[in-house]
Amino acid sequence: MAAEHVNTLIVGGGQAGLAMSAHLSKRGIGHLVLERDRIAETWRSARRTSLVANGPAWHDRFPAKEFADTGPDDFASAQSVVTYFEEFARETGAPVRCGTEVQSVRRAAQGMGFRAETSQGPVTADHVVAATGPFQLPAIPPVIPQTAGLLQIHSSDYRDPGGVPEGAVLVVGAGSSGAQIAEELSLAGRRVYLSVGPHDRPPRRYRGKDFVWWLGCLGKWQMKTPPAGSEHVTIAVSGARGGRTVDFRRFAHAGITLLGMTQGCRDGVVQIAPDLAGNIARGDADYLALLDEADAYVAAGGADLPPDPDARVLPADPECLTRPLARLDLAQAGISTVIWATGYEQDFGWLQVDAFDAEGRPSHSRGVSTEPGVYFLGLPWLSMRGSSFIWGVWEDADYLSAHIAGGTSGEARRLPVAYPEG
Repeated sequence: MAAEHVNTLIVGGGQAGLAMSAHLSKRGIGHLVLERDRIAETWRSARRTSLVANGPAWHDRFPAKEFADTGPDDFASAQSVVTYFEEFARETGAPVRCGTEVQSVRRAAQGMGFRAETSQGPVTADHVVAATGPFQLPAIPPVIPQTAGLLQIHSSDYRDPGGVPEGAVLVVGAGSSGAQIAEELSLAGRRVYLSVGPHDRPPRRYRGKDFVWWLGCLGKWQMKTPPAGSEHVTIAVSGARGGRTVDFRRFAHAGITLLGMTQGCRDGVVQIAPDLAGNIARGDADYLALLDEADAYVAAGGADLPPDPDARVLPADPECLTRPLARLDLAQAGISTVIWATGYEQDFGWLQVDAFDAEGRPSHSRGVSTEPGVYFLGLPWLSMRGSSFIWGVWEDADYLSAHIAGGTSGEARRLPVAYPEG
């Protein structure tokens, strides 16, 4: 079969692929977007029913398009996000081919360009953009044997409390997904145990502004690398129920039993690390540090915003924090389900080029890989803290499209939305 040829092949039809397509179109560069499922498939089929975006709609969007059905300060539902991306694809004329899986990408036989084998036939390209995002393979640590007689699922397979068997639930991981799932189950009347690891815990709002506004004003979105020692630390933030600060003490006072990190399991008994107090203290320190920086910003004349002293009042320590469990007998606790909110692993097995380091991680500089002609887009910390967010991927796509066009940099870097003083 004769191969179809394009200048640039984009693999992935989510936010990264659509942003890349828009910028390539703006520069007049021919391209094709291949998506194995549907546009924004992860938002359709790998999310819980109640999911909303973790940032307000004025922020979590492309600069070129606002949400039509969500107020600026509200949090878009998963369906709204899907509709948003579908509309964006139509409005920009993105050449997206759905239902086409890319099975492999290799250097072309003559060494010029690349050849992709797909479920719909071969495609050759001068450039390839891996825009498959950070959520590829659900990661479930091999801690509790599958023979333990429990239902064990990843957070991406959780839909709602009604789909979870009767009995208590152990949620492992207290980032955004784990915290929201644990709270939702508890509010539905389920007995919940929540295993809490190291985390950052920003305020949802402070002095009348959402925390994403504060990160912009304080220059934190543009940070190039994570602070030392926090590369794998999760963030506990939520847009659920109108958006509230994640407060694990409040969770406990509402009936959720907090645990340290889940270390292992033997004979149906889970061993719990003695690190709960330290993990909660770390989250508190992150929370209070942002309040301090925000107050300093206001004091220096950066904004005229009302004080918010109540934000510094933390609930009393619950008993599960002062007397933490060292072990959890699953049967005795009546646990029937374990939900692993433990993140994802990357899967670039299809990309068979010299673009990875010794550990198999993408090797790149701001998305430009060590393999000439290959680019990565949508990964965390690709060029900055905001790189895996909807607006952040837009900036990175601008830069990469300019590189493909033959330039050395993208347009002048800018924040996606205005960060007003008041």
